[in-house]
Amino acid sequence: MALAMETRPAAYAVVIEQGKLLMTRWAPEDRSHEPLWTLPGGGMEPGEQADETALRETLEETGYSVAIEDVLGVHAGHFPARNGMYGNSLPFCALRIIYRAHIVTGQLRAEENGSSDIARWVPISEIDTLRYGTIIDEVASMMGYANAAAWALEYREFLADENARKLS
Repeated sequence: MALAMETRPAAYAVVIEQGKLLMTRWAPEDRSHEPLWTLPGGGMEPGEQADETALRETLEETGYSVAIEDVLGVHAGHFPARNGMYGNSLPFCALRIIYRAHIVTGQLRAEENGSSDIARWVPISEIDTLRYGTIIDEVASMMGYANAAAWALEYREFLADENARKLS
């Protein structure tokens, strides 16, 4: 017997510039849930294609217009029923299409009246110091790292090596 499950298709943009990842902080309406750092992106609107979602959500949440480069990967995140979070009382599947993208135009700003409250450039070396959502570990995995902590550690080691070379 198959169990019922809600599914929400979504698309996100991975934008990296000068060793920093463009991130947004998801601020849940239900304040009993803590905010989480994530990528710009979110749920698809009816009739929207995934790449259009990534472009729209990135602009809404960060103030940047981006251009899609390619698909980094697809991930299905599975979550238990959350009693009203996103309106779901069933187990929840977040089907996420992740794109690599780059900035075309715009200025960094926070979303107004949306699901995120802060947008910022986070040094890759500091990602593991944030309280982040599961999508960040998945993106790190798609990029060849065990998880976000491993990605941050390798970047810190890279920076240390670069500084050592500059000093010698």
